[in-house]
Amino acid sequence: MRETVKTMTLRLNAAEYAHLCQQAEVTGLKKEPLVRQLIMGVNLRPRPPDAYADLLRALSAIGNNINQLAHQANTRGAATGDEITEALRLVQQATRLVRERL
Repeated sequence: MRETVKTMTLRLNAAEYAHLCQQAEVTGLKKEPLVRQLIMGVNLRPRPPDAYADLLRALSAIGNNINQLAHQANTRGAATGDEITEALRLVQQATRLVRERL
């Protein structure tokens, strides 16, 4: 069964329209979907910056490397100085990436 689509005209003054456009930009939604979401009571949040996806991938790779170092240390019962230095370097790299992107 097909849903019946209803249409309506919405009149906004210049300030209201500017605010709608600004909210659409912030959320990354087009104006119509934004209004639909608001009508349905969805709590909209700002769209994350584009750099977040790259940052999450980099942090995931760093986390995987640290996990591998921890696994090797657990297997042998200890971590070498070089492994600890490498883990520290990876954490510092993650911190630098976050600061650069935010």
